[in-house]
Amino acid sequence: MALDGPTMLRLAFIVTLIGATQAAAAVANDYPTTARVDYVVGCMASNGHNQEMLERCSCSIDTIAGLVPYKRYIQAETILRMGQVGGEKSVVFKTSAHFKAIVEDLKRAQIEAELQCF
Repeated sequence: MALDGPTMLRLAFIVTLIGATQAAAAVANDYPTTARVDYVVGCMASNGHNQEMLERCSCSIDTIAGLVPYKRYIQAETILRMGQVGGEKSVVFKTSAHFKAIVEDLKRAQIEAELQCF
């Protein structure tokens, strides 16, 4: 059975769409469970220990995970922690344009999560 041109185009589109969907899902799911739980526990400690906050905090980390790859998330968290240490060595974490860009990516994702989930 031979396929005509429009059918071939539809199949190619579907295969491409499936591949893109799987790639997006892989990015959103590259956060280990422990990182997600750690985020939710911290979020609930700040906002309340109830079912509503569990749902909102879970939504928040899911949103962040969909926007920022886990490697970038860890980099931003590290930069933020190192910037709080104090002393001469922490200055680079506060002043580097490269480090600021990494932190800004996380902050934008956090704002989006806040808008979507809270």
